Amino acid sequence: MPVPISQAWTVASYVLKQKIQGRKQYPLVLMLEPLYKCNLACAGCGKIQYPAHVLKQELSPEECFKAVDECGAPMVSIPGGEPLMHSQIEKIVEGLVARKKYIYLCTNALLLKEKLHLFKPSKYLTFSVHLDGQKIHHDFSVCREGGFDLAIEGVREALKQGFRVTTNTTLFDGADPNSVRAFFDEMMALGVEGMMLSPGYSYDKAPDQKHFLGRARTRRLFRAILSNRKPTWRFNQSMLFLEFLMGKRDFRCTPWGMPTYSIFGWQKPCYLLQDGYADTFNELMTTTEWENFGTESGNPKCANCMVHSGYEASGVDYTFNSLKGLFAAAKATLFTKNEDDEAYRMLNEPVRPVHSYNPLVQIETPSNNLEETRA
Repeated sequence: MPVPISQAWTVASYVLKQKIQGRKQYPLVLMLEPLYKCNLACAGCGKIQYPAHVLKQELSPEECFKAVDECGAPMVSIPGGEPLMHSQIEKIVEGLVARKKYIYLCTNALLLKEKLHLFKPSKYLTFSVHLDGQKIHHDFSVCREGGFDLAIEGVREALKQGFRVTTNTTLFDGADPNSVRAFFDEMMALGVEGMMLSPGYSYDKAPDQKHFLGRARTRRLFRAILSNRKPTWRFNQSMLFLEFLMGKRDFRCTPWGMPTYSIFGWQKPCYLLQDGYADTFNELMTTTEWENFGTESGNPKCANCMVHSGYEASGVDYTFNSLKGLFAAAKATLFTKNEDDEAYRMLNEPVRPVHSYNPLVQIETPSNNLEETRA
């Protein structure tokens, strides 16, 4: 099983409690961003584009704990920036483990091997390692030659020391389905607990705006990748969300399912869009005009979004909304092959990966003054 039974039970009982209480809008995962500073400058991410005075800022452990307690979600994802560059990341993790929160520390793993001594293996802590496919695809995506090899070294050491490890893969236009499927084989052979997938979203600050997927292309790509699935592949996310990516289901966006707290406060309306900030979680929930966001709203910023932070909670909510949802989730979990002859034919179509006609832009290893030189 890709997650411990205790985690699955905690999440299931939490969602059922929300249903019994009649809450239609509730958080499932808190996206906690304790800093924006990073040791990479990926083409599809704009966080490192913030000015120097912003990149110097960090949330204190106490600020993180207050946000976690205020939100109440059973799971906490810690993205960034690069969380392992936070000066007190071990104290943040220790405090969240003490609160029995299931933590996914999202890291590019360049520092993982040297930082592991700061942490203790726990069922509550998972290192979610950002790997965007096989070596050449990943290095191109993160604009760092050799980044894949360093990340794999970190993964191997973390697994050796008994830590939970998953991978987190973002796919862009031009992704090679056959290469992605081969990547799944490599990760399973490596021994990671499970894999997470999502299509890329067009951040306003991202340097590369040309290779984000539209909805139709997203469905076609994920249908090719996830149909005719191998039984050895394990995914650490909602199976109904994967069916949504394949075009087999249609969900409405639930941006409140994965609220974001960062150095600026509670971000409206979601992890991907910055439409202002709230001082408290209650203010976020009660003052955000949710009807103005999501594909159904007609908001052009949401038109092509199928990202996990908007739709994975939708799949979980659907699961516990009725017996039909429970049956659908059970079926998607137990019968994973998804035989599809057309998808097989898609795998034989010629693909022109982005790295085949664009050179890899090498980002030099930053000095200790990273936050100054990125301004």
